[in-house]
Order: sequence, then structure tokens, then C-alpha cells
Amino acid sequence: MATFLYKLGRLAFRRRHFVALIWVALLTLAGVGAASAPPAGTTSFSIPGTEAQKAFDLLEERFPGAAADGATARVVFKAPAGEKMTDPDNKAAVEKTVSDLADGSEVASVADPYRGNAVSQDGTIAYASVKYDVSGMELEESTKDALEDAAEQARDAGLTVEVGGDALQAVPHTGATEIIGIAVAAVVLVITFGSLVAAGLPLLTALIGVGIGVSSITALASALELGSTTSILAMMIGLAVGIDYALFIVSRYRAELAEGREREEAAGRAVGTAGSAVVFAGLTVVIALVGLAVVNIPMLTKMGIAAAGTVAIAVVIALTMVPALLGYAGRRVKPAGAKGKLLGRGRESADQATEKSEGPKANLGTRWARFVVRRPLAVLLLGVVGLGAAAVPAASLELGLPDDGSQPTSTTQRRAYDLLSEGFGPGFNGPLMVVVDAKGSDAPQQVFTDVSDEIKGLKDVVAVTPPQPNKGGDTATITVIPDSKPSSVATENLVHAIRDAGAGIEADTGAETLVTGSTAMNIDVSQKLNDALLPYLILVVGLAFLLLIVVFRSILVPLKAALGFLLSVMAALGAVVAVFQWGWLSGLMGVEETGPVMSMMPIFMVGVVFGLAMDYEVFLVTRMREAYVHGEQPSEAVVTGFKHGARVVTAAAVIMMAVFAGFIGSSESMVKMIGFGLAIAVFFDAFVVRMALVPAVLALLGKKAWWLPKWLDRALPNVDVEGEGLRTLGDDGKDEDRELVRTT
Repeated sequence: MATFLYKLGRLAFRRRHFVALIWVALLTLAGVGAASAPPAGTTSFSIPGTEAQKAFDLLEERFPGAAADGATARVVFKAPAGEKMTDPDNKAAVEKTVSDLADGSEVASVADPYRGNAVSQDGTIAYASVKYDVSGMELEESTKDALEDAAEQARDAGLTVEVGGDALQAVPHTGATEIIGIAVAAVVLVITFGSLVAAGLPLLTALIGVGIGVSSITALASALELGSTTSILAMMIGLAVGIDYALFIVSRYRAELAEGREREEAAGRAVGTAGSAVVFAGLTVVIALVGLAVVNIPMLTKMGIAAAGTVAIAVVIALTMVPALLGYAGRRVKPAGAKGKLLGRGRESADQATEKSEGPKANLGTRWARFVVRRPLAVLLLGVVGLGAAAVPAASLELGLPDDGSQPTSTTQRRAYDLLSEGFGPGFNGPLMVVVDAKGSDAPQQVFTDVSDEIKGLKDVVAVTPPQPNKGGDTATITVIPDSKPSSVATENLVHAIRDAGAGIEADTGAETLVTGSTAMNIDVSQKLNDALLPYLILVVGLAFLLLIVVFRSILVPLKAALGFLLSVMAALGAVVAVFQWGWLSGLMGVEETGPVMSMMPIFMVGVVFGLAMDYEVFLVTRMREAYVHGEQPSEAVVTGFKHGARVVTAAAVIMMAVFAGFIGSSESMVKMIGFGLAIAVFFDAFVVRMALVPAVLALLGKKAWWLPKWLDRALPNVDVEGEGLRTLGDDGKDEDRELVRTT
């Protein structure tokens, strides 16, 4: 592989005009496609194999035209202090609002609070339920404006009015902190390279890759039903890995220049060595993201595949466009150690003068590696204990999906949620819909009554509405109001209790009882994600483990990489629990409401963090193996790997943390939590696991770290990530380049 990539790097360097033209054309094509594509429609959120989804499908079949997936809104009214909602003036204002809402072209129905018993017992709060023909993402802006205007008119009448539900669902935005993250990345690159040109290359190529990826997602959003979160995730991961992969290759290019090679040769060798690490690092990320399909939640699968596509683009750009741009930059990209105009202005530095008189001065990475090699056991124990302490909060992990109760208190959805809790109890925000299928029963009406009576006798039930049968009389819906809020353990227990009671009724009558609704759906999603976590972990870690065996030609190094990852991901989950569930530093992170951790967070972090962690593992340890293969002792190879790789890996980690942390400013709680979780996971993995535990373990293992059974060594393909095959190539490489041109 190293030889092929070496030829590709030289070809891209020489044919830079052609390479740049191709990528600019692809970016333009993707941009035109995104601009001309129809707006994204509804994003179907289906969870195959769950009871809630089965009930939802049954509703669509037995209650045709009911728009089961249509948007809903609850317009909540509160009377001024000392007044009641039944007072004539307040009642007139509410009835006018209901009348105005009913005139909307997309409105299916509006329930008058005075006819539907939707006034609180103390008479101070009432609500009107609005149901639409289409989903929240498909609603016309004029319909949303009409809803807000109607609420505003009621406010003018002296009432407190808030609107909940998904009718006002908005596309999440990431905020200004995303730009700050990119700015931090730029500063780190300038400090690392000492040159604006060299620093600009990784940023430029990453932005081009993300532009192509996100534009392609936008162009396909309507056809593939991709949600807005999909493009945000692709942007988040694409920026991080795009900058890092280009950083790895530019750093190796400068190191090759420092060894006296010509620029074209240096570009080829940089792509042949660092590019090999980039390919395998990218493969681990792609495996982790595509592997999300095993969860069998279509939305999560689409997010993973879209993000994986963006990562693949970042890899190809790093292998082709980076050497092409290095060709354009020419002498403006200095060899490693040389001072550019930005920082050194061509003058001899104090360090250079010292080197002339006393010999080369060891860099920080070298000094740190020597320290770890001298005290490996102490460093190992300290790192493991520290990560273990950070992981302690993960033992209290509570999972759930966000609802209006997790929205900031500044939003009307959250204020409507609080008003409904005040007037009707916390469980009113998470009603359960029980669907009774009595098609095989001889007395459907009696079955409906029996189910209703059975539910009334359960613990934590506040109210049960009379059964509402369909036209055929064989299916009915029953609404159950819990006593607890939607995300509570008590509500989850109630869902299971209703299902257990339904199983007994089915055994006696043959009628099937199903529980659905947003609350039940969230519970089923959480359970499905929990059940899929272990198989997913085995699949992703297993495949990546096999891949790393091929890369490092070792058993213990990939095993150590996997165990280190588990430590870092558990510590990161502990930090997420501490901030988003316990409320530590919540003000600093902009978390206005603590609560359960998003259900998909553990499995998502396992996938993404594993892929990203392997980036640093591959880049850092391949340098060590390269030194070991070339004859150095194991402890010396560890020091050499840090000498050449520590500065780059540190810069890459800081950049990745900055990019992820930039998404903490998102208005979407899921994006905020993912941004924080990934940023803290990169910190733990890069600076504790890869920078401390990895050299400590390798120092303790010595030559055993690189042991591989002979039969397995013969069976494995030789991918030559270390670039050993490049030693046989001359510095001109022209024959090989011509051969690559012919084959491509």
C-alpha cells in the first residue's frame, strides 16, 4: 500500500492543476445539487420490531385518514392572577383563538377546551389541542405564523399563552461557537507549523471535503428522508477528521523535507507513510459509523452512513488534494524545524544556536516518552485510576429521549410544558395511547371495557379516557394519563405494567393490547439501543481489531488499543452524566435543564469515539513500529515515535476537541450533548490513553508487544504501513509514476 500511495502522492503533486480542478468541480456540482434540490420533507422515525411501532402501524391501517403522523400543537392558556379561564372575557378570547386556528388550510381539527374538559380543576389553566394533516417538518411557514399570531392575539387580551408540541419544530442551529472552534483549530495549526500557508492547507482541504459532503447530503435529503441532524453530524465529524488527516500528511511532508528530499519526493513519501496511516484510521471510523446499522433504527443508520461518506471524502482529499496544494505552496511550506517568516522571520533562533554548539535539543514529546519509559508502572496505574474515577458517574446513567421538558426555559414549548404540569399534573405531558385490537374477539366492546377497567386499577394512573372505537368497531384507542413525568422511571414501569396486563387479557380473549405514543416510543427506543450495544461493540471492535492486527502485525498492540478505548469511552460517559444528568458545570455548558442522558449517546459514543481513537493509535504507533522495524530497540522505538508524532497528535487532538466543543452551542440538545461527549472523549483518549497508557504498556511489554504467531504472519497480507518498501525506490520515481498514470 505504501508504494501505491507514494506513487499517488507524486502524481498528485505533479498533476496538481488536474487534481485541483477535479475537486473544485465536485464541490461546484455538489453545491449546485444542494441549491436546486427540493426542501427536505418529513423524516420518518420508525423503530422496526418494537411494540410502539406495531401499534402505530395498526392505527394507520384501522383509522385511515386520521393522520396519525400529523403535527400537533397544544395552545396553553393561563388566566391573570385572581381570575378564572371560565370568566366571560377570558372564555371569549380562547374561543376566538380556537375559531382562528380552525380556519387554517392544514388544520385537521381543533379541540375547544370548554367542550373537551380541558380546563384545570382550579380553573386557572386551559388548553386547546390542534391537529394538522402533515408532519411538523412539512408544515408551511404560513401555518406556523398563523399559530403564533393566534397565540399573540390571546396574549393581547391579557392571557398568558404558550404553545407546545411539534408544530413549531425548528431546524437546529449550531451557534457562533462552531466558528470559534474552527478559529481555535486555525491558531493551533499556525503554532504547530509556524506558517500561515502550511496552517491553511488542512483547513482549506477540510472545508472543501465538508462542503462536498454536506452539500451532497442536502441534495439527497428529500429523496432519502435525511433529517437536519444528519448534516450537522457529518459536518462535525468531517471537519475534525479532515483537518487531522491533512495535518498528519503535511507534518510528514515537512519531516521529509528536513531530511533533504526534493519536494515532489517528500510529497510522495508523506502520502506513502502518513497516508497509509490515514487510510487505516479512516477505515476504522467508517466501520464504526456504518456499523450503527446493526441497531436497526433507520434514522441512526442514515446518520452513520452519511457521516461515514464524509469521512471517506476526507481520506481521499488528504491523499490527493493535500499533495497537490503542497505543490502550489512550493517553498512557502518550510522543512520541520525551520522557522518561517511568521514566527522566525528567517533569523537564527536561540534553539538553533544551541543545537550548533551542544547538539540537537530533545523536544517535549521525546522528554515525555523517556519519562514514561523510565516509570511505566507508575504512569499506567495513575492513568487507569484517573480514568476509573472519571467513569464513576456512569454507574448512575439514566437513559431517555429529549422532550419539551428538556428545552430551555426561554422557549414557548418549555413554558407550555410547565403550565400543563402545573394545571394537570406532570404526566399530562406524556400521555400513553393504548390500542386494543379486538378483531379476533366475539365481544369487542366488552374487551374494550375490560382493558379500560384493568388500566384504571394500575398504580401511577391519574386518568383513563373512555375507549374510542374505529368505524369497524374492531379496534379502539384509550388514552392513559400517568401520574409521573414522561422521562421518569415510574412512567416506564407503568408502560410495562399495561403491557403485562394486556398479555393476560390476550390469553383470555384473543384481543391484543399495544401501548404507543411518544413516551412509549421513547421507552422502546431506549430498550432497543441498550439491547444492541453489546452486539454493536463486538462487531465494531472485532472488525477494527482484525484491521489493526494487519496494520501493526501484532496481537497485543490492537488488544491494548481496544482496552484503552473502553477506558476512555467509560470516562467520557461519566463526564456526560456529571454534566447533563447531575448538573455539574451545567451553566458553563449552557445546559438549562438536567435529565436523562439521550438514549443513543452510549452506542453513538462507542462507534464514533472508537473510530477517532484509532486515528491517534494508528498514527502514533505506526511511527513506533516503523522505528522498530528499522532496527531500534522497543524502548527506543517508543521514544522515536513520540519524537516525531507527539506534537502532531497533540495538535490534532486539540483541533478535534475545539471542533467538537464548537457544537456545544447548538440549540439542539442532542447535538450539544454529542459535541461535549466527543470533545471530552478525545481529551481522555488522546492525552491519557494514547499519550500515557500506550507508551507505558509498550515499555512494559518490550519485544512481546510486537509478537505475532508465524502462521498468522504468513497468512496476513503485507500492507506495509511503515513504508519499508519505499527504501527500494529512487528519489526520482518517474517510472513508477508513469505506471500509475497508465493504470489509473
